[in-house]
Amino acid sequence: MLNVRDLDVWFGFPPDRVDAVKQASFDVAQGESFGLVGESGSGKSTILRAIAGLIDTWSGQITVAGQQVIGRRRDRGFYKTVQMVFQDPYASLHPRHSVDSVLSEALKLQGMQDIDRRIVQLLDDVGLGRGFRFRYPHQLSGGQRQRVAIARALAAEPRLLLLDEPTSALDVSVQAEILNLLADLRAEHDLTYVMVSHDLAVVAHMCDRLAVMQHGRIVEIMSGDALRRGEGKQDYTRHLIKASAGYSRA
Repeated sequence: MLNVRDLDVWFGFPPDRVDAVKQASFDVAQGESFGLVGESGSGKSTILRAIAGLIDTWSGQITVAGQQVIGRRRDRGFYKTVQMVFQDPYASLHPRHSVDSVLSEALKLQGMQDIDRRIVQLLDDVGLGRGFRFRYPHQLSGGQRQRVAIARALAAEPRLLLLDEPTSALDVSVQAEILNLLADLRAEHDLTYVMVSHDLAVVAHMCDRLAVMQHGRIVEIMSGDALRRGEGKQDYTRHLIKASAGYSRA
C-alpha cells in the first residue's frame, strides 16, 4: 500500500536549512498498521505530512497503491486513497461549521452522491448518532470532535489513513475509546494505517510493525511483538522503551 524510499525532507535554505528527515525508507502492506515512534522533533509527523502533500521540500520516492507521487501536487484520486487525521481535534474543525457542513463538504469534494444517507452512515460508523449531525464543535467533547474528524477522513472511502498522534490531545479516559474505534474501523473497512505516536503503549497495542526514529533517521524497524517484549536491537530503542512513561511489557 505504501513504499517510501530514501526520503529526505528539509525546511529553509542554506545556511539556515534544517534537514528534518534523512534517507527514510519503509514499506507498509495492505491492511497493516505501521507505527512511527521517537522523541519530539525526530521527524515522525514530518514524514506523514510529506506523504499527504502538505510539504513540498522533499526528495526520494513515495509510492501509494502502486502510484508514485511527485512533489506537493496530489489529485483527487490520491485523496480517495489517502486521508489524514490530525492531532488536535479542537484545531482541525472549523468552529463555525456544523458537523453536517463538515461532512457534506468532504463528501462533495470527493464527488460523492446521496449525501444525506452517507452522513448518517458516517456518524454511525464512528459511534455518533444522527443527533450530533447539526451540532457545532463547541458543543462537542474532545473525543466527539475527534470522531467527527475521523468521519471526515472516512468520507472519501480511503484505503490508507495517516494518523498523527490521534489521541494525544484527549483525556486518558477517552483515548482508549478512540483507539478501539480505530481498531474496529480498520477491521471493518480493511484500512491500512500509518500512525505517529510518542506513546509506546499505544503503538504496541495498535501496530503490527513500527519504525523507531532519532534525529530524522530511522534507526530500527521492529515488530509490535518485539516492542511488547522490550527487545529493541539498537541502544536508542532500548533507551526509548525504558524511558517511556507508563509503558508496561504486558
